[in-house]
Amino acid sequence: MSKPVLLLNCGSSSVKYQIIDAQTEDVVASGIIQRIGEAGSTLDHTVGGLEHSYQQDYADHSQALGHLVAVINEVGPALGDVVAVGHRAVHGGELFRETTVVDEAVIQGLRDLSSLAPLHNPPGIQGIEAARAVLPNVPHVAIFDTAFFSTLPPEAYTYALDAELAAKHSIRKYGFHGTSHSYVSKKVAEILGRDYTDLNQIVCHLGNGASISAIDHGVAVETSMGLTPLAGLVMGTRSGDVDPGLHAYLGRVEGWTLEEVDAELNRRSGLLGLDGASDWRDINRMIEEGDARAKLAVKVFAHRLLGYIGSYIVFLGKVDAITFTAGVGENNIGLRELVIKKLEPLGFILDGEANAVRSKEPRIISKPDSPTTVLVVPTNEELAMARETVAAIS
Repeated sequence: MSKPVLLLNCGSSSVKYQIIDAQTEDVVASGIIQRIGEAGSTLDHTVGGLEHSYQQDYADHSQALGHLVAVINEVGPALGDVVAVGHRAVHGGELFRETTVVDEAVIQGLRDLSSLAPLHNPPGIQGIEAARAVLPNVPHVAIFDTAFFSTLPPEAYTYALDAELAAKHSIRKYGFHGTSHSYVSKKVAEILGRDYTDLNQIVCHLGNGASISAIDHGVAVETSMGLTPLAGLVMGTRSGDVDPGLHAYLGRVEGWTLEEVDAELNRRSGLLGLDGASDWRDINRMIEEGDARAKLAVKVFAHRLLGYIGSYIVFLGKVDAITFTAGVGENNIGLRELVIKKLEPLGFILDGEANAVRSKEPRIISKPDSPTTVLVVPTNEELAMARETVAAIS
């Protein structure tokens, strides 16, 4: 018997979605709604290998999801068979430490946490409310990006601030991309034929947003993102770690407000700030053309990543596996080679031929005698969300 689950990932002006049969774990349908609240809104829906495209202006998420329901009812699959709706929720703060069935109290909790994720939580709330309005007779579940990292020990999540100030405003490290880190680390255990709780792992989620985690015998003990998704690694448009005094300095020398500094670090920094491009395909092309800025950008990216890997090796003591995932981690052969070659003295031995293989399948790219196994594992956050949703309503 099929168990279709609708999975929604709502951004400020978009909705990405999939319908996954939780019984077979097959993708039944998928699509994206873009430019919500703008002129020229679009909906692209794929079912049975066929793509159906629509252009219709949506004033808000309610209108967009209402049209999505109409499209699904027209071209399939049967929406009446959906057993639950799973929603990606970026920031659960200290309030939500696990996947949670949505009710009015949960929605209010998400509102209360919006100051911690002003770019992410509000559109997520809009999506939840809109989906509950058009699909009121099935349970709705919130899956939190931060939940996987709720196991961080106090010494990892505590910032060296005034303790009362930190407690008053819930200032601490939370971590993000938790759904991906959870899925990939469990997949690694499956690939290696090992018990999840027997492994020490480092997972590198490298995409436009990037983060890294240390997982000690199945328990997340460190991660690079912090109070917000800005901290940690160099990203497509985000700076990652910078001197905290930079905000005040730019305020003095440029006359910028806090909001302007925040926008600079989130939207115009990272790889884009270093070389003018955030897409690695463009960066690789620029390197082939001899662009010095692009070459430096990659070195800065790798340097930061290696620094985190080195510290996580110390925290874990012994590393059984290191895994690359997400768009850049899965596809950038040269970056993986650059990083693992630097780690070779520490027991990370790359198989160059295996690393050069392009595939959408999980694979080991280290040599058989490598003390630490190096893997590439495509992430599947939607499948992880579907599993979490079914578990929450069971």
